Amino acid sequence: MLELKKECETCGAGLEADGEAYICSYECSYCRRCSEETHGYTCPGCGGELVRRPRRHQE
Repeated sequence: MLELKKECETCGAGLEADGEAYICSYECSYCRRCSEETHGYTCPGCGGELVRRPRRHQE
């Protein structure tokens, strides 16, 4: 199961389960601002593509 991390790995901003976040194939997680402006949609750890993280329904 996909691990939904709660903080951006660059700036520490909170990432809500139903909010906008970006991940790579290793599940590194970033906020929209860091994904776009800081990293250009490329993971700084593995060099992989950062894509929109799927949302999970809150129960």
